[in-house]
Amino acid sequence: MNFFTTKRLVATAFILLVIINITLLGMLWWPSTNRPLPRGGHHNRQLFFTRQLSLNESQAASFGKLRREHFLKVEAEMQAIGLLKKQLIEESLQKRPDTKKIETIALGIGSRQAAIEQKMALYFHELAKVCTPEQRDSLKIVLERIATRRHHNNREQ
Repeated sequence: MNFFTTKRLVATAFILLVIINITLLGMLWWPSTNRPLPRGGHHNRQLFFTRQLSLNESQAASFGKLRREHFLKVEAEMQAIGLLKKQLIEESLQKRPDTKKIETIALGIGSRQAAIEQKMALYFHELAKVCTPEQRDSLKIVLERIATRRHHNNREQ
């Protein structure tokens, strides 16, 4: 065999192996990029509660209805808190921030957050009325876990 023929054969084999490797890696990578991203949306939460509490169809529908109603009730408060937080940031970044204004804004945020918490407690009560006694025990555990996880996440950040 000629030296140039051997060199060409090795180069061709090397290129062919590189192409096969790239193709195989692409096949492994492709499914992970086309998987829909999990959304923290209504459907996932509904499934979560349905599974955790073993809800029947009627209960799951009631949970969904109550959830939609709850978010409609707190939507205005949430928007108001967002606007107040923007004002708070704006005032905080002034050359000489007005501490009285900052205090007033913070109290406004707090009062609106308190209203949301009251509405949430009533929402939890409505959820509990849909549940059986055994499901209420599970609901309590799930809600406590969610509440403490949020609290721990906020402390870590």
